[in-house]
Amino acid sequence: MRADARRNRRRIVDAAREAYAQHGVDVPMATIARAAGVGVATLYRRFPTRDHLVREVFADQLDACTRAFTEALEDPDPWRGFCRVIEKICALQAAERGFTAAFLHAFPDTAADHAELRLQGERGFAALVRRAQQAGSLRPDFHPSDLVLVLVANSALGTTPDPAAASQRLVGLLLDSFRADAVRPPLPPPTGLDLRQLHPSTADRRTPAP
Repeated sequence: MRADARRNRRRIVDAAREAYAQHGVDVPMATIARAAGVGVATLYRRFPTRDHLVREVFADQLDACTRAFTEALEDPDPWRGFCRVIEKICALQAAERGFTAAFLHAFPDTAADHAELRLQGERGFAALVRRAQQAGSLRPDFHPSDLVLVLVANSALGTTPDPAAASQRLVGLLLDSFRADAVRPPLPPPTGLDLRQLHPSTADRRTPAP
């Protein structure tokens, strides 16, 4: 790739990251092209579809999320593994405001691969919950769907002056409340929320024109 092509690609990715952080992943491609200072045709030569661009912008974060689940499941300490995943996902969310939407995005052009990635994440988290509860570390009334509540609460901190610090504080408070080593009243019934309900799939909304 020529130097000017590399610069254009970098500008596009940087502009897209900023736009996704402010407006979500449905920002029109033409808007991103204008912000990057390139033509729409140039953008589409580099990224044929919106989904290719979204995946490029958040590739490192998606890989880090996958690694976090793998390492947590391999951790001999179930509670430490459980905490590691909560901390990692919330840190990624705080650092990149568009990350949650990207992770939950349907990616219709690569739907099978992304659906499998998301399903692996859901199964992995459910396994972490079971391990921690069986070890007596995680309160028995914690439900895997409570992860959605954690993500919703954490995402609200994106508008604070220091999202990373606020997120770390919130996660510390939440993890302390999840421990099983204290006498606490039982929780209300789980919400049963699904990760897909946090961000509607492309099948459930009209995609803006490029």
